[in-house]
Amino acid sequence: MRLARLTTAVVTVALATAMSACGSSTKIADQGGGSADSAGALVGVTMPTKSSERWIADGNNVKAALEKLGYKVDLQYAENDIPTQVNQIENQITKGAKLLIIASIDGTAITTQLQEAADKKIPVIAYDRLIRKSPNVDYYATFDNYKVGVQQATSLLVGLGLKKEDGSEGTAKGPFNIELFAGSPDDNNATFFFNGAMDTLKPYIDKGTLVVKSKQTDFKTVAILRWDPATAQKRMEDLITKTYTGGTKVQGVLSPYDGLSIGILSALKSSGYGTAGQPYPIVTGQDAEVASVKSIIAGEQYATIYKDTRKLADVTVKMADAVLKGAKPEVNNTKDYDNGNKVVPSYLLDPVIVYKSNYKAALVDSGYYTADQLK
Repeated sequence: MRLARLTTAVVTVALATAMSACGSSTKIADQGGGSADSAGALVGVTMPTKSSERWIADGNNVKAALEKLGYKVDLQYAENDIPTQVNQIENQITKGAKLLIIASIDGTAITTQLQEAADKKIPVIAYDRLIRKSPNVDYYATFDNYKVGVQQATSLLVGLGLKKEDGSEGTAKGPFNIELFAGSPDDNNATFFFNGAMDTLKPYIDKGTLVVKSKQTDFKTVAILRWDPATAQKRMEDLITKTYTGGTKVQGVLSPYDGLSIGILSALKSSGYGTAGQPYPIVTGQDAEVASVKSIIAGEQYATIYKDTRKLADVTVKMADAVLKGAKPEVNNTKDYDNGNKVVPSYLLDPVIVYKSNYKAALVDSGYYTADQLK
């Protein structure tokens, strides 16, 4: 399925001011969970796993911001196990949570629990991953996920010399051999990432400037279940063994997530890439995880997509606070995130491409990391 490019409304005032102003002005007509007397309410927060540092940061940021506003927080991690997350949500409902913030493992696997929440008039905010096939999702806070895919593909083109960092055309001519990876098929975001990337790369593939030598270009074939680095490493090893023989080299790899990138780079290193006579191909990523930023600095992974999870937590907590107080939170997209049952009102944040050339300005100067963390 081809997705139309998402567009994000321009926010013309400071985020905090805008969301506060909007959140205090309009009452929600169809929401039973909000009231002005929400002090000390319990908020259930469920995150997918602690195996990715970004989810740890997300959970901690959301919890701290909610507690600062006086709410109680039940923060849970499911370690990418669907039954565990189902049980966690059920327990939060039983404990009397007044609102749920859910970063789902499988966006279709918690329909029953969402109905339980709706029956008790508990609002639900989908966090970064869209919850699908349910009418019981009230809001969605995320990044512009189509744009993430565009940026991943753009960083690949920049690394290959087909584009420059400023967006102008590069001097390289190709052809270049590339391989494609996608995220977990049960994560709605993975499709957005892949479609954004493929819409950007397809003109180059059609012209023969980029060649997917394995011919594996459809989402189902290149998707990595649960975003598992070991699965990505094994697939890259198989691609090298079966496709890149007789001196043929892979020159670029579209990877949608830093964890996968590390696995891909491990497979490449085992096959002799990363030496003076055989440099690593251009490998993309996402989430600006510490290990991958260090890899970028060392000249291994080429780029990553930085999504400031502090801002995502801030937007989500403002949404939750508004809903709990009976107000309507600000959103900036009401047309693109159809979960198969309804279009979920969403707030989209902008991602940023990080290269070796700008990592300090993007990540250190912004306070996201300290310089010592990246040594």
